[in-house]
Amino acid sequence: METPLFDPLAPKRPLNVRINSALAIQAKALKINISQELESHLAQVIAERKRQAWEEENRPAMEAYNQRIERDGLFNDGKRLF
Repeated sequence: METPLFDPLAPKRPLNVRINSALAIQAKALKINISQELESHLAQVIAERKRQAWEEENRPAMEAYNQRIERDGLFNDGKRLF
């Protein structure tokens, strides 16, 4: 099971954000909850950045593993029936 990025029950914190006024007008006309949309998008951006950081941090190990598999093959290469 995947760990959530944030606690949806955590208290809200006021934050000043500046956005384009034309976007704000359109969002209001469409009854878009800007705070909710920002929170949702920010969670996606954070997840992507964490994924990228993990991948970069683990790249040497993944490359070493792939090189070993190319050189030595898988441990059960001679035993597979498919």
